[in-house]
Amino acid sequence: MHKRFFILVLGLVIGVTLSFDECKSAGSFYEGKTIRMIVGYTAGGGFDAYARVISRHMGKHIPGNPTIIVENMPGAGSLISANYLYKVAKPDGLTIGHYNGGLIFNQVTGQPGVEFDGRKFIYLGAATTEDSVCALTKASGITSVEKWISAKEPVKLGTTAPGAFGTDNFIRMIKAVLELPTKIISGYKGTADIRLAAESGEVDGTAWGWPSMKVTWRKGLESGDVIPIIQGVPKPLPDLPKVPLAISIAKTEEARQLIEVGLHIPGVIVKPFVLPPNTLKDRVEILSRAFQETLRDKEFLEEAQKSRMDLFPITGEELTKRNNDIFKIDPSLVAKLKDILFK
Repeated sequence: MHKRFFILVLGLVIGVTLSFDECKSAGSFYEGKTIRMIVGYTAGGGFDAYARVISRHMGKHIPGNPTIIVENMPGAGSLISANYLYKVAKPDGLTIGHYNGGLIFNQVTGQPGVEFDGRKFIYLGAATTEDSVCALTKASGITSVEKWISAKEPVKLGTTAPGAFGTDNFIRMIKAVLELPTKIISGYKGTADIRLAAESGEVDGTAWGWPSMKVTWRKGLESGDVIPIIQGVPKPLPDLPKVPLAISIAKTEEARQLIEVGLHIPGVIVKPFVLPPNTLKDRVEILSRAFQETLRDKEFLEEAQKSRMDLFPITGEELTKRNNDIFKIDPSLVAKLKDILFK
């Protein structure tokens, strides 16, 4: 009995020692290193804003206190950055990606240009969901859904690229499912570029996540020059109790199903922070823990609050599950989504 107990305790001690040594080794690896946080959009937009705040605080939660820098790699609705993370970035724990997670629908529907498998990325988590809202400028003359429905000319909405949830996907969904007269102006590199286009009259508005929109387009929203028109969420956001829900405007059961699958489900996965496939296990553990600790960090929370950033943290485990579930969506709905989003 005593011998068995001794062996058990010895095994635990060895296991803890090995675990400590592994963490120490990984921690010493990060000392003096620089981690790149690659954002799939231009500077000044919502993805960029969250990444920069997180990057300023995450390093202190990583043993060795590495420097974290943000690099913008825009293009194709962040598809360029997603492909880079999957095919080019080394799995050494020195590259973190922040791209549009809605691109997994491009993979599910078999779109060209996708060179990644969303199920193989390693998800650290997300700081917030993407509760998307479509907003139009007051100058457009469209200040309500009713005016949009009766518009004599298509409303011009700026987007990034097909598959970019929150902008392109959202707009294509409400155009098709709600039958709103809309002209899509695609090809912008990020929401900051679309915002400028709307303010100059080049487009009438756009759509993207409300947590980001209310921060980066604050001036226009507060002045009334920008007006939220439709929400793509299951229930009204606290800030927008009177703005109509897309699903409440839908006229058929199929339309409601498409909105749920095409807008509600992707909203959870759209802002992931990920590591390349096959990143070394000990570094995954360190970075996952550091990411979650950052989202609870007092100084981070104070900066996020000051910047009016909404935080709805999601764990890496939850993101992994949600992404895997997308591959289980009924094929008939996937086919309809393909027609709406990519034709």
